[in-house]
Amino acid sequence: MPAVTRALALLDRLAAQREPMSLAQLTSELALPKSSVHGLCNTLMSFGYLRRQPDGAFLIGPRVMSLAEAFVSGTDVAQEFAALWADAGIAPQETVVLSVLNGTDALYVAVRNSARPLGLAFNVGMRLPAYLSGSGKAMLAYQAPDTVRKLFAAGLHTHLTRRGPREVEGLLKELAQTRKRGYSVDDETVREGVYSFGAPVFDAAGNAVAGVAVCINKALLGADRGERHREVVLKVARTLSARLGARAT
Repeated sequence: MPAVTRALALLDRLAAQREPMSLAQLTSELALPKSSVHGLCNTLMSFGYLRRQPDGAFLIGPRVMSLAEAFVSGTDVAQEFAALWADAGIAPQETVVLSVLNGTDALYVAVRNSARPLGLAFNVGMRLPAYLSGSGKAMLAYQAPDTVRKLFAAGLHTHLTRRGPREVEGLLKELAQTRKRGYSVDDETVREGVYSFGAPVFDAAGNAVAGVAVCINKALLGADRGERHREVVLKVARTLSARLGARAT
């Protein structure tokens, strides 16, 4: 069991880092003997859970996608999301994503990419800080303020652009606005030029179990400032919520 715990800790650290890490970095971060970390890395590479760059640094390997796919296949809301577009018989005009909360991250479990250029590729298994993404903020808005404070007790340290909340109390104010109006806004906080509207998906118990977002090129918002896109994301969220047994509001 200790070996399994260490292997999972190593994978979690690499996933959180989002960039290659050397053996020395991993050894320091995990506070383990270099020989132990080296052995863990070799074992994980042999199974495809790690890969190694020419300079010796380690990255998450392709085998983890099978775990993500297995998780998605067992997630009812992801199945309903896929069925929604199959029933419609058409692809969305804009990119539509579905995520669930995983710690402080929005974990993307389903994606419907549009043919329009966005400058940002969403993939199943991708993670983004929940306090930056449209779908993540839609879910956080329905968490108790004390829960949000505990989640981000270490602070909001990841910033992908010059925009986005810097302090937890500022985030809480934004979440309160999100809850009041029923949708969230990501105004270039994930990627410059990318704008999104997010909305929560509720289950039969009234819990916000997922978030959906419509992502668009900000330059294409139009004169209505994205009203048609807000309506799309709210409709998708309501439909998914109904399929999960949530009461109509």
